[in-house]
Amino acid sequence: MATPPRRPTNPIAAAEAAFKPVKKPVAPIREAAAVPNVRELVSIRVDRAVLDHFQEGGPGWQDRINEALIRIVAGKPEV
Repeated sequence: MATPPRRPTNPIAAAEAAFKPVKKPVAPIREAAAVPNVRELVSIRVDRAVLDHFQEGGPGWQDRINEALIRIVAGKPEV
């Protein structure tokens, strides 16, 4: 049985193979399942008048905006 040579026969090809980027298998993209009653941090732009309206009530203005949006989505805009 012949022993392989100590150096590769083509040093340029060996060097290129050594520095080639490794291709990692791509994981399949999974859609995140919506979990009920879990809040997600988002950034939106609203008119200054809308922001002033909700901030007039003091702390908890983000919750009031969320409640107003929930009422609109549920089809009950007025309480």
